[in-house]
Amino acid sequence: MHLKQPNDWSGACLVAPMCKIADDMVPPWILKQILIGVANILPKQKLVPQKDLAEAAFRDIKKRELTPYNVIAYKDKPRLRTALEMLRTTAEIEQNLEKVSLPILILHGENDIVTDPAVSKALYEKASSSDKNIIIYKDAGHSLLEGEPDDMINRVFSDIISWLDEHSSNTAG
Repeated sequence: MHLKQPNDWSGACLVAPMCKIADDMVPPWILKQILIGVANILPKQKLVPQKDLAEAAFRDIKKRELTPYNVIAYKDKPRLRTALEMLRTTAEIEQNLEKVSLPILILHGENDIVTDPAVSKALYEKASSSDKNIIIYKDAGHSLLEGEPDDMINRVFSDIISWLDEHSSNTAG
């Protein structure tokens, strides 16, 4: 959103940002080409092969077992057009990292296999913002705010609250 409305945001906390879909989560090239063709005819079909994201995102096994009971989580395969838009949008974001100029806090798990932590590092390095921080959490995965052991979740929330406190006092009044 910042790239489309650069003056409308005072800052952003990005938790495992989807600046790029991890390469091993993207279907093979030939399948991707077939899906692109089919998406033009059947954009609402849920034909995109998808790995179990709970398995990939939740390190805490007890929390992973609770994911089927999350009533607000989307549990189905993505629609073809949605999947293609995700690929297109993340490619566009990845090509425009240097245009990120707002204050940012980037948080990512070192072992995330859903969204690539290397792209978060690239965002940090390429962003034109003079106020940017990145925290890579050792041994953590994708779902930093709900899929990790409680001590890690508390640490992540503490880092977010500290950053927000620091930045909200700079813009208040």
